[in-house]
Amino acid sequence: MTIYRGRVWRFDDHVDTDQIIPAERLVSEMLNCLGDFAFEKVRPGISEKMKDGDIIVAGKNFGCGSSREHAPLALMDAGISCVVAESFSRIFFRNSINTGLALVECKVDIKEGSEAEVDTSEGTIRDMSNGKVYNFKKHPDFIQNLIESGGLIETIRRKK
Repeated sequence: MTIYRGRVWRFDDHVDTDQIIPAERLVSEMLNCLGDFAFEKVRPGISEKMKDGDIIVAGKNFGCGSSREHAPLALMDAGISCVVAESFSRIFFRNSINTGLALVECKVDIKEGSEAEVDTSEGTIRDMSNGKVYNFKKHPDFIQNLIESGGLIETIRRKK
């Protein structure tokens, strides 16, 4: 059973990986500071406001653009626990699952700053500001297990 609860950060359609983490920030070997640069060109200063457990709510095609694995890593390093979007770029979706970032495909209308709760085992998203509940199709068990294990590498390590 996995429940994510945090403050919501809103984004529109077609948020690409260059917006999530600018290309010039990818030359660093210090992957544990990518979150400092999350969204720096489109929403300067947002990474300083994000806290552990926060949730991104977005429109269609979140994570489009280049296939860099740094994008989900940057979100996780910034404190994002889960991204809820109407749809995801397939490559971003797979990279996120492989790195252990929880993604949920669902169209929701939750305002920025509200608190939300995402229950991946029940397939529900609750807007804590008004109690409205949204339902989504749950991941297959093998994908849920990858996320809960911390990603593909951690899953493999645990099986040794």
